[in-house]
Amino acid sequence: MGSGKAEFSHIPDKVYFKIGEVCQLTGIKPHTLRLWESEFAVIKPRRASSQQRLYRKIDIENILRVKKMMYEEGMTVAGTKKYLARQSKNAMKPVKADCRLDFLFEVKRQLIALQAILK
Repeated sequence: MGSGKAEFSHIPDKVYFKIGEVCQLTGIKPHTLRLWESEFAVIKPRRASSQQRLYRKIDIENILRVKKMMYEEGMTVAGTKKYLARQSKNAMKPVKADCRLDFLFEVKRQLIALQAILK
């Protein structure tokens, strides 16, 4: 299940999208999008003060992932939910302390080098 940038390259670089724009980009009908919002935690549009749904790029990417799993790979709603839950659980595993320290030391080293350049 590839999540490469190439498959999402057609999404315009905007902060928010209205439901009509999302329907055009994804090929999913509004009633299906509203249903998927209630079924899949990864699809969470914001609400404008007018209560209109405002989707972010990550929402559209997740909609396209769900669409691919269900329509192309033949997964059920329950199977798709389980898969996405497993993916988010794996993404939230804690990073080892050693990795974080190495990263921080590298950032510090680069900042010191940048400071030297700026002087």
